Amino acid sequence: MSDTQHGSSTSNDERPDGAGKAAEGSGPAAGNGDDAHKPKIGDTRPSPRADDRSSGDGDDTPKPGRRRRRRGGRNRSKGRGDGQQRPVELDTGFDAVELDEAQLEARRGKHRNGKPVGRYLMAVHRTEQATQIAVLEGRQLIEHYVARPADDISQIHGNIYLARVANVLPGMEAAFVDIGTPKNAVLYRGDVAYDPDDVEGGGKPKIEDVLKSKQTIVCQVTKNPIGVKGARLTQEVSLPGRFVVLVPNSSTYGISKRLPDDERKRLRKILDGVKPDQHGVIVRTAAENVTAEEIENDVKRLVALWDKIDDLAKASQAPTLLYREPDMAVRVIREEFSKDYRAVVIDDPDLYKEVDEYVSGITPALADRVQYYDPEAEKLPLFERHHIHEQLHRALDRKVWLPSGGSLIIEHTEALTVIDVNTGKNVGKDSLEDTVYANNLEAAEEIARQLRL
Repeated sequence: MSDTQHGSSTSNDERPDGAGKAAEGSGPAAGNGDDAHKPKIGDTRPSPRADDRSSGDGDDTPKPGRRRRRRGGRNRSKGRGDGQQRPVELDTGFDAVELDEAQLEARRGKHRNGKPVGRYLMAVHRTEQATQIAVLEGRQLIEHYVARPADDISQIHGNIYLARVANVLPGMEAAFVDIGTPKNAVLYRGDVAYDPDDVEGGGKPKIEDVLKSKQTIVCQVTKNPIGVKGARLTQEVSLPGRFVVLVPNSSTYGISKRLPDDERKRLRKILDGVKPDQHGVIVRTAAENVTAEEIENDVKRLVALWDKIDDLAKASQAPTLLYREPDMAVRVIREEFSKDYRAVVIDDPDLYKEVDEYVSGITPALADRVQYYDPEAEKLPLFERHHIHEQLHRALDRKVWLPSGGSLIIEHTEALTVIDVNTGKNVGKDSLEDTVYANNLEAAEEIARQLRL
């Protein structure tokens, strides 16, 4: 940034008396030939030599030899002579289409030219090495998931086991549990299930009073094993569905606090009629605006699933895997898929069949949006057709360009990730403040997208 400053063309004779005395004041530079004309640090008055170049008519046009006020100094924030803030005008080279919540709500569940209208598209690509899921908003990639083929050792989060207690450590308030993996899993006191009626005086019992060595229990993995650490377990098993979460053998009863009060009241009435007697139910945010029939079907499906798990546990010997979490594609669809999606496109026939059956069972109205993409019949692979690989490569670059010519420099270090925002080619049209502000708006949006990817 230049250090030059804007100043007036007022000559020495026109200065106030105080200013004139300051110019003629004491100091070693006063009256010493050329030294008398050297400006002092912090002096914003024009040099006496500027009088010869000044027209003396009060013209405010900067002339050579004049000292100018620093850019961004006095009245910097006003941007205009009227003292008002100039609105930011962002030039991206194209007219952006913005949809508010009312417009999005109006488009949900509708069709155009016989095809569903939705904000998002989910593309699922499976190979022997991995399954990739890409979520696009319009044509822009906003989320990307990758999962390797699941195994019985490292990828066990959500699995339910019939396990055997190996030993109890009162000093650690934990127990090591054999679930059939090389490393025993750990079960902490806070995750142990117990009957409050069996506890004298109330409160939580000691772990050694609830669990004994070689005892058989049903538990669920809440954290995958990492390095030398075994998996973490809980005895409070939960089965997530599309709209509700079933908590077997529990009195848990709740509705997501993210929902509006009116919607919570409506869902509570529905839940009172469909809640199983022996199990707890938690209503998820995805249940907003869904019908009572859809919620009831989800509850019945989860109850039937738990009955199968319970029957298998009674007929098995510990340690045994009772339930495995479904494929990542099914999990993502369970968590994300809604009327906001215009389609879910899958290029693997077996996975397509699995997902189609799952969606048909939980939300039949959206079953027609699950589509099979035949890679042999189509000219381009699924990810190439939607330019997903191209967007992934750009997202992984150290330098990411912004629409108006600015850029982000993303550096990954051991301690943290540093993001530097540069204006780059974005020179703007008006003031520096407007240019930087517009560049930062683009950067904030792109940084959020980069973090999701």
